[in-house]
Amino acid sequence: MTVQDPAGLLDTSTVIALGSLTADELPAESYISTVTLAELSVGPLVATTDEDRVARQSVLQLAEAHFSPLPFDSESARAFGRVAAALRGSGRKQRARAFDALLAATAIRHELPIYTCNPGDFVGIDGLAVRAVTAPPIPEP
Repeated sequence: MTVQDPAGLLDTSTVIALGSLTADELPAESYISTVTLAELSVGPLVATTDEDRVARQSVLQLAEAHFSPLPFDSESARAFGRVAAALRGSGRKQRARAFDALLAATAIRHELPIYTCNPGDFVGIDGLAVRAVTAPPIPEP
């Protein structure tokens, strides 16, 4: 049996995958960040097909309906400074993963582990507990 964290921050990949995850892969209480809502808001606007646009809009609307997002506030901004400095110090380009760095800062500020389908995106960030969840299978073309 897997022991769940009492609470955790879901990153954008996890919010997108919620329909294919099992409850034991998630914390007892799940949170998202305003950063995830920002990232999800881009999806429908850049979709290249109507089907993809509808799917992305659906994920955004579900996230808005089911979560009260944690803000990226001034304490998160200070944590972001530490995250960005750590990424720069490790040789990683923080601009390439700016949303991930903002999410990591939000998790650190709220003292929550981050749940992600892409744990490699958060390597080298001190003070961040990372929980890997099962990535959904990529559909065949």
